Amino acid sequence: MRHLIDTYIEADEPRKISPFDNMPLLDLIVNTGIADAINRMPAGIKSNREAIAETIENNVRSKIIKEHLNDPAYYDKMSTLLDEIISARRTKAIEYEEYLRRIAALAIRVAAGKSDDTPTDLDTPGRRALYNNLKQDKELALRIDAAVRNVRPDDWRGIQPRENAIKRAMYDVLQDQAEVERIFLIVKQQREY
Repeated sequence: MRHLIDTYIEADEPRKISPFDNMPLLDLIVNTGIADAINRMPAGIKSNREAIAETIENNVRSKIIKEHLNDPAYYDKMSTLLDEIISARRTKAIEYEEYLRRIAALAIRVAAGKSDDTPTDLDTPGRRALYNNLKQDKELALRIDAAVRNVRPDDWRGIQPRENAIKRAMYDVLQDQAEVERIFLIVKQQREY
């Protein structure tokens, strides 16, 4: 068997097919601009407008899906905007250059994880997620944030009594058990808590 492999199987040295290295396409769009990101795509993709569009759309959609549990309200909005841009492109309602401008702007918003109109004192992803999922009520978001930070014990995830202590503190602010359960899932996803 070894003789057959050595005799009949041959491999060339690996070659680099994409200059992305370990940088995701979305980061490339944010850091260098969409034109440079397109120029760095493999030749088979960058010569086809449809392939470019689908590659960018798939990368944006992937990021939205990955981050959705962290901030469902924000990423639902981003998903809706992406669907609108895709629909406009497919129906030829917008020119290709306009499509690229819109998708680049959306990619920047998705990568940032926040809207331009988010209050500046909501300076952490957790606070922004609470704000977006509590009908953009800044005071309520800050009260929930403070309540969670005040009662959360170390290593609380997955330990029911510790999770219940956080839920009780949240209930004291929200006064609605269903809302506590909904918001708790978001709090549980945040690394800062």
